[in-house]
Amino acid sequence: MAFLDKLKAGLSKTKQAIFGQIDEVLKSFVKVDEDLLDELEELLICADVGVGATEDIIEELREQIKDGRLKEKDQVVTALKTILSDMIGESEPLHLDTTPSVILVIGVNGAGKTTSIGKISARLIAEGKHVVVAAADTFRAAAIDQLAVWCERSGAELVKQSEGSDPAAVVFDAVNYAKSRHADVLIVDTAGRLHNKKNLMNELSKINRVIDRELPGAARENLLVLDATTGQNAILQAKEFSNSADITGLILNKLDGTAKGGIVISIKKELGLPVKFVGVGEKIDDMQAFLASEFVDALFAAEGE
Repeated sequence: MAFLDKLKAGLSKTKQAIFGQIDEVLKSFVKVDEDLLDELEELLICADVGVGATEDIIEELREQIKDGRLKEKDQVVTALKTILSDMIGESEPLHLDTTPSVILVIGVNGAGKTTSIGKISARLIAEGKHVVVAAADTFRAAAIDQLAVWCERSGAELVKQSEGSDPAAVVFDAVNYAKSRHADVLIVDTAGRLHNKKNLMNELSKINRVIDRELPGAARENLLVLDATTGQNAILQAKEFSNSADITGLILNKLDGTAKGGIVISIKKELGLPVKFVGVGEKIDDMQAFLASEFVDALFAAEGE
């Protein structure tokens, strides 16, 4: 299934709950005026677009009304799609141009780090890359076993130690294994860190030091995994993690389980970080590289399109 088709299916709750209501709102208005803008503002905030981003969107619509670009209500959806696409910006692929390159995956427990690693591994292996995974989440019971299952599914090689081992030591072993096998990509799993756990953030710093020392100059992606169903709380998590790690992009999971797909716009407005992958299902191929224009199209797609 193509990216747009998967998004349409995964975002059906969003469309039905929020963005699908825009058509209904437009039907109840004769012209584009402040009352219509007020209704749209409420819908966007309810869709987790966020107050700041919503204000920017409404102000842009207001300016288009003033200068005559937006006159008819049937132009509103087109204008909205253009504004949202511009706010999200161009999609950014992973930058993996050294051998090996490193992807560090961080985030709180329950956001879907382990499944994301399995799905990204499968994508990279399908592109012909040799992938090694470091099981550096040694704190959570069964984390290593779960990662092993996903590595077996994807075809990635797993480097692990026993539960409770030093995560930085696991990363050291994995880096040297990846170098010896001339792997293309090393993906590092980490413990589900709560942003207020200082000792775990310090552990993340240790892991980064090992990577920097053993792989100087390696291309790095530090991906933060967020659960879309947590809404604005995901923004708070991302802000806290950004204070402790040089985040290069986001993985937004469970978009198929939320009625508030506007979180993508809110994230870009608040953090300026690109969404690099979105999860729209449980299957191994349900992790999609994020494409801004197709995401916006999927939000507004009519049923059956």
